[in-house]
Amino acid sequence: QVQLVEHGGGLVQAGGSLRLSCAASGRTFSSYAMGWFRQAPGKAREFVACIAWSGGDSKHADSGEGRFTIFRDNAKNTVYLKMESQKHEDKAVYYCAAPEIRKVVCGKDAGRYDYWGQGTQVTVSS
Repeated sequence: QVQLVEHGGGLVQAGGSLRLSCAASGRTFSSYAMGWFRQAPGKAREFVACIAWSGGDSKHADSGEGRFTIFRDNAKNTVYLKMESQKHEDKAVYYCAAPEIRKVVCGKDAGRYDYWGQGTQVTVSS
């Protein structure tokens, strides 16, 4: 049974930094792409970033380009999202996600992902 557990959310000042982590269990982590999504109140869930199973390729949403970095440590079965220069519009619940199929290219479509964590809240203050 695949489980994804996010950590690291909280309150951060505008302009500050935060690092989220997502620990995966239940299968061979290093064989699967991983993604981060977020959902703000009253808005649809949106893509934030994804990373290939090998870590050799990643994609980031325009909203986080240059500020957000996704990376993974396959030895620790963990994917991270480093967020810098945070803005008020970054306030959301952040979810990590994983696909069912091994070694597929990571994508921006939430429909490509079959497993989701419970989410971690990020709040940006003035």
